[in-house]
Amino acid sequence: MNISSSKEKTKRLAVMAMLTAMVVVLQIVGSYVKFGRFSITPALIPIVVGGILLGPKHGTALGGIFGIIVFIFCVSGVDAGGNMLFLQNPFLTAFVCVVKGAAAGLAPALIYKALNKKNFHLAVLLASAAAPIVNTGLFIAGLSSFFYDTMVAWAGGSDILFYVITGLVGINFIIEFAVNVALSAAVAAIVRAFSSSSKSR
Repeated sequence: MNISSSKEKTKRLAVMAMLTAMVVVLQIVGSYVKFGRFSITPALIPIVVGGILLGPKHGTALGGIFGIIVFIFCVSGVDAGGNMLFLQNPFLTAFVCVVKGAAAGLAPALIYKALNKKNFHLAVLLASAAAPIVNTGLFIAGLSSFFYDTMVAWAGGSDILFYVITGLVGINFIIEFAVNVALSAAVAAIVRAFSSSSKSR
């Protein structure tokens, strides 16, 4: 086996392990910061970094790990809103959690891969912005498709679209989106540093 390729593989495994640990820790911490029924998702940052640095497969895997953690919180009751969904239908709750998480890891990786050679900074910015959009968008889509009656009950008689925008998504999505976009420059710096390190070996 080529020594340089072996070192590169080891380095990538180490990066994946580090990012996985960050996803777990950040999601645990974020689960206790709630605005409304659901918590914020700080774990999206390392998921985006992983998708950009390591590619779509690893981005999807990191997103899937995030989705599994979210589902565990739904089961345990740490996520009260998610627990209500779990008690209604465990399978569909798991499906929504894992699919939205995996997609939130895959989409940034694909966007970066498609745009990187044309405009690096734009690619990182759009990849960073895509994660919260996909994560929240698929969550709402899952609720609308599988738990519509629950959404109506949560809305308490108010217009369902108004409730989704102001009550269900609301400040959670704004914070997640703002943080991801604001940290896109930091993500770009990490990518540059990782790329430079790889080329120097």
